[in-house]
Amino acid sequence: MSLQVLSALVLLVPLAACNEGPAERAGRSIDNAGSAIRDAVDPPRGPAERLGRDIDRATR
Repeated sequence: MSLQVLSALVLLVPLAACNEGPAERAGRSIDNAGSAIRDAVDPPRGPAERLGRDIDRATR
C-alpha cells in the first residue's frame, strides 16, 4: 500500500507547482516594470540588442 501512495505522490506533486498564485503574478509584474524602467533609462542600442532583450523576455 505504501508503494501505491508513494507512486501517487510522485505523480501529483509536480502538478501542484503548475498553478500560478498571486505572489508569482505580483513577482512577474515587478519584473516587467523593472524591464520597462531599464529600457527607458538604457534603451537598446541596436536591432541585435533589442532582439536579445525580446528573446530574454520571451524565455522567462
